Amino acid sequence: MFGSVTPSALAGAAPMTSTRPARVGHVVATERRPATPHQFQFWTATTTPVGIGAIVRVDAEAAGVPPRTVYGVVTDGSAYTRETSEGVIPGADSPGPAREVWIWTAAVLRQEPAEPLQPVPIGPVFVADDADVMRALRMEAYVGGARPSGIPIGLYTAGGLEAPVCVDAEFLLGPEAAHLNISGVSGLATKTSAVEFVLASVFQHFPAHKGRVAAVCFNVKGPDLCFLDRAGPLDDADRRRYARLGVTPEPFARVRYYAPFKADGVNLNTLRTHPDLVGAVAPLVWGLAEVLAFAEVLLNRDDIDAKADAFIDFLADRVVGQQFDDGFGRVHRVQTFADLEALFRSIFDGVEASSRADVWRTHHIATIRKVRNRLSNVSTRCKGLVTDDGPSSDLPWGAFEDRTVYVIDLANVDPLGQDLVFARVVSELREHLERRDLGVDAVVVFADELNKYAPADEPESYVTKMLLDISERGRYLGLVLFGAEQFRSQVHRRVSGNAATTLFGRMDYDELATPGYQVLSPATKVKLATLPVGELMVRHPHFTHPVFVQFPRPAVLRGRDGVERFPPAPDLAFEDAVVRQLVRLDRGIRPNHVKDLIADRAPDDVRRALGAARRAGASDPLAVFSRELGRRVVREAGRPRIDPVPPLAPISDEPY
Repeated sequence: MFGSVTPSALAGAAPMTSTRPARVGHVVATERRPATPHQFQFWTATTTPVGIGAIVRVDAEAAGVPPRTVYGVVTDGSAYTRETSEGVIPGADSPGPAREVWIWTAAVLRQEPAEPLQPVPIGPVFVADDADVMRALRMEAYVGGARPSGIPIGLYTAGGLEAPVCVDAEFLLGPEAAHLNISGVSGLATKTSAVEFVLASVFQHFPAHKGRVAAVCFNVKGPDLCFLDRAGPLDDADRRRYARLGVTPEPFARVRYYAPFKADGVNLNTLRTHPDLVGAVAPLVWGLAEVLAFAEVLLNRDDIDAKADAFIDFLADRVVGQQFDDGFGRVHRVQTFADLEALFRSIFDGVEASSRADVWRTHHIATIRKVRNRLSNVSTRCKGLVTDDGPSSDLPWGAFEDRTVYVIDLANVDPLGQDLVFARVVSELREHLERRDLGVDAVVVFADELNKYAPADEPESYVTKMLLDISERGRYLGLVLFGAEQFRSQVHRRVSGNAATTLFGRMDYDELATPGYQVLSPATKVKLATLPVGELMVRHPHFTHPVFVQFPRPAVLRGRDGVERFPPAPDLAFEDAVVRQLVRLDRGIRPNHVKDLIADRAPDDVRRALGAARRAGASDPLAVFSRELGRRVVREAGRPRIDPVPPLAPISDEPY
């Protein structure tokens, strides 16, 4: 049963501390280092559990003054030796023991009462317990109550505690603020693992009053997201942390995988090709209508000018999908790239035969040739993703399911194809959310490698503009960006800056030296540079200062482990791959029957028939396949097959 986290649920397997923790030190202040409303120092013994990132509480009571409580997080520390009773500072030549003193600096997280805002009082210091952590981070405002909106994100573990830390869904998923960004070095910051855990937490604790939620994940490198529906190994410590956070440790119940075809048009371009898994992968194939609206992504902006843009818009608005008279006595219905090529040939032939040698319908013939040259190669440059002549296979727009992850595997796709998929999918999500007909009320989009898609030091590309649009307007629509990168300083400032919640894994010292990290103390930077796997620093609007948390290992199979357990199968022969695609639609189809149907048939005709069967879905795909294949055996007039040019001379055995 999905629901929002509550204070009692957060107590979980480990009950909240029943007694106040023992005093660990005392606030100290001097004229040179006074206590202020935002910072204070305190001393402790050398055996203290206090460390960088620890949350502490200061209590102060005075006669005639209301009691005050101050919460702070330790940001720096220092140690020194003080003189003994004989007035000597022991050293290497001194026999007496040194009296070591530890002084800590803490940033104020919260003062109670909040007004009047005053310097931190000189009072005893205590290590925070569960209740203190909740008060210090202001979590009581959104954890519990009539409309709770807490999303568990990790455990605060300093001082021997395991106190749950939650972020506010209103500031993670909108509309008050939105988006999550995570930075850290590759392999050690566990960025993908952190996103997998946060997604699981969101699905289980998404507030009921906010409706339905889904996620779209772009797998752009290796097998990272290829096994979200398979359980991974967890140890007792992980299970204890899950129980403490109120999150059930299980893989995602509903995952839908999509991948383009390879160049042969029948084998899927994914690492999820093991016989036990490939049946759950749907093809992602687009035609002219889907691609033309995003021609800017595919075309070279150095060559495409305003005139070319105008002609592309003309094609999209007045030609594609309509009956169109080319002005030379021929009527076209352009639905595929092959149909578009036939229209171009008719225009060139007609213009050449007429007196209008340089203009066709106000468009210069040179502009038309330029656009034709660029578009005619799109299906070749994105072979397998873009079909030259055939129906498309797309995501279930308008029928997204609640608590479902839609993974688009682009790890082996050309960067140009990755840009096209990202731009079109995000654009479709935005349009459907604006119309409120997507099927869910909020969508989390996970995009890795933001350094590539939204670089800080390059001209804004079409994809960058879309990321900016999500970052700045997405929270009002329910379109939320979860982005990850190695170097936050190299991501477009408006993309990273609009992320209300930020996670930092282990960081590189060069990155920490950039201006964006100057607000952190030197000790905090050292801790960031040495963070163990599974620990993060969290910044959130409700938290006055970043805090450190640990998160449990995701309950899904890691990419590398998944490849070992389910090794990818080699590509099938053409006829076997066709059989697999049809059997995926209807398990009652007999493979031998399919092989008899496609024997001696042209591969292009088989691909077209297969595309028609996919579009028909479960409504007798074999009948659709047979009917479409039979109709396509003889090519239509006007589209003769072009045989390859024979070699000029016979090939001999002469190696030179």
